[in-house]
Amino acid sequence: MYIEERQAGENGRDYALRVLKDNIMDLELEPGSMVSEKDLAAELGLSRTPVREALLDLAKAGVVEVYPQRGSQISLVDYDLAEETQFTRNILESCVVQIACRNATDDDICILQENVMLQEFNVKNTRKMMRLDDGFHRELFRIAGKMHTWNMLSSYAIHFDRIRVMALHSVKDLKIVDDHKRICAAVSGRDEVLAKELMEEHLARYLVDEKEIRENYPAGYFKS
Repeated sequence: MYIEERQAGENGRDYALRVLKDNIMDLELEPGSMVSEKDLAAELGLSRTPVREALLDLAKAGVVEVYPQRGSQISLVDYDLAEETQFTRNILESCVVQIACRNATDDDICILQENVMLQEFNVKNTRKMMRLDDGFHRELFRIAGKMHTWNMLSSYAIHFDRIRVMALHSVKDLKIVDDHKRICAAVSGRDEVLAKELMEEHLARYLVDEKEIRENYPAGYFKS
């Protein structure tokens, strides 16, 4: 497990939740593996209480299973839950990107373009790509004035996020950066119809490549 620095003003529970969620998403904490509240607390430099609270939060999101007196298990990758998350994202982001076409200022377009440029430089760094990918989508929600919706979506998107990480490692030509570049151009051109079509195509890529993803990871990672 990799440990990131605690952010200014971040309480123990939020810090534990952020680090654990990132490690689960990046598969540093492998699907099906057992984790100890005591060991996690020691690694994070926290007491056990905030770690326990973070694990309970992750259990509510369905990515950790807590067994009293035995520890906690990282949930297996569930394609049904990932598909449901993708379904939700597709509905929300198809609308959000259209609003962004109407709302985006020149400065907003520059931010999106800079993000895409950084993606091109970091395309082989999965961890950075995931952060930049999330940053691109978060900017669209910000431009649309829907940050509360983004925060709500992010709280349970980890099922889909793990498959996104697997896809970045497994699929030879995922075209994620090119997707973002075209979405950015559509927003810049105020083309709501094209932006919606591109977003739907973009979000569908990860689940379409299920066979290739499963071939590159142990069968024990997956629920079925």
